[in-house]
Amino acid sequence: MNVVETQSELFDSLSAMVPELMQEAAANDSAAAFPVAGFRRLQQAGLLMAPVPVEFGGFGLHTNADSQALFRLLHLLGYADLSLGRIFEAHVNAIELIRQYGTSRQMEAAALAAQAGDLFALWVTDSPEHAVQLSRGLTLSGEKWFCSAAGSARQALITAQTEAGSQMLLVARLAGVPVTERGVKLSGMRAAKTGSVDLTGVALHEDALIGAPGDYLREPTFSRGAWRSSAVALGGLAALIDITRDQLCARGRADNPFQRMRFGQSVIAHETGRLWLQEAVKRVDSAPAEESVAYVNLARTAVETACLDALRHMQRSLGLAAFMQGSKVERIARDLATYLRQPAPDDVLLEAAGYFIQHGVGA
Repeated sequence: MNVVETQSELFDSLSAMVPELMQEAAANDSAAAFPVAGFRRLQQAGLLMAPVPVEFGGFGLHTNADSQALFRLLHLLGYADLSLGRIFEAHVNAIELIRQYGTSRQMEAAALAAQAGDLFALWVTDSPEHAVQLSRGLTLSGEKWFCSAAGSARQALITAQTEAGSQMLLVARLAGVPVTERGVKLSGMRAAKTGSVDLTGVALHEDALIGAPGDYLREPTFSRGAWRSSAVALGGLAALIDITRDQLCARGRADNPFQRMRFGQSVIAHETGRLWLQEAVKRVDSAPAEESVAYVNLARTAVETACLDALRHMQRSLGLAAFMQGSKVERIARDLATYLRQPAPDDVLLEAAGYFIQHGVGA
């Protein structure tokens, strides 16, 4: 394996992969296939160790360490391939939760698994008809929906209902667990291989329990981590802007004043989202918990708005060409629109606004 040893080498390696990852994304979308080749590139470069703490042999790109570098990494992956970015962001999220709530022994085991090439998934949405339950005998029953990398991830951090409440668990052996498309077949993010996973009959050991009941939704960790998915989305927007620029230039339309106006608005939208997220990352690492949660929630809303505004401008600029099946613009726009559908956007904005109504924005 051609594993890099420094952060600089990590980014150089990923940057060099981007053209190939972008080219492979189209074929993966068309076949609705997991990005096997792209994921193998990440494995071989050691990128699965990016969120692992330095003391466990990783690159230390996690909360309270080097969040700015993690922002750059996620943005770059989103630029290359939104589906691959989604898969990787879930891996980062799972490792972060183990770091935050797991024991040192559990973190060490996760680090060794990531070093060996294991992809971690994060599956928390229950089937509305058959929520995942953990029995006293540590056997699972029930089904998870909207599971990215279903059938390809080797380990999954999940939530399960217990008598004491919702408990995080690490399912370390996913081979043979049934995967279907029941209830979750999406028009976008097809290469993320989002499926339903039936965990009925999976037996666990006590060391599979991560943290205490209720930890998954515990603040501020739960809300502060939302910036990571927004960073991936913003990378997808950047790719869409560059492709739009290339198409306008190829058509000889880049000098049209109306096209320039729309293009300029799209660039403003991306830059607005970038500045929001970079400030959010600073506050996550340094501001009081309540403030950082509120700011991240506003940043998440700002990025969604920026992406939707830019999508409108670019689709108007390119006309029907933006909706031709198989085109780069149509695929990325479809993926981005799907990826932006994060849970409870109205509640997120209301809660964030409530904080700033109480405390103001400051001088």
